[in-house]
Parts: sequence; C-alpha cells; structure tokens
Amino acid sequence: MNNRLRELREAHGWSQGELATQLEVSRQTINALETGKYDPSLPLAFRIARLFSLHIEDVFLPDAG
Repeated sequence: MNNRLRELREAHGWSQGELATQLEVSRQTINALETGKYDPSLPLAFRIARLFSLHIEDVFLPDAG
C-alpha cells in the first residue's frame, strides 16, 4: 500500500519523531510506514487521517496493478 505520509508530515514541518509522538507510536513505526515496509492497523490509519483532517483514502493509496 502506498501512502502520502512523508509528504503530509513534511508539509507540516514535523520530524518523524514529532509525528510519532502525536500518534502515540514509535519513530520506527513512522519510518516503516513511510517506506512501505508496514501497513497501519485500521485504528492507526484513522488516527493518521484525522490528524491531517483528511479521509483515509486521501492518505493511503492502493497498490497499482
């Protein structure tokens, strides 16, 4: 699953650590999400979307193919 997490985080001027603190996850989790090594749980995906005032589908994009 592709996502816009890095783009959104950088647009807000947040480090991975700052975003992790706001979402109550580790910085390593943010890194894994941004690099596509980890897909978030549904509750985490909702928290991410809510933090950026977006719909989940505006943050997380299905893999092409």
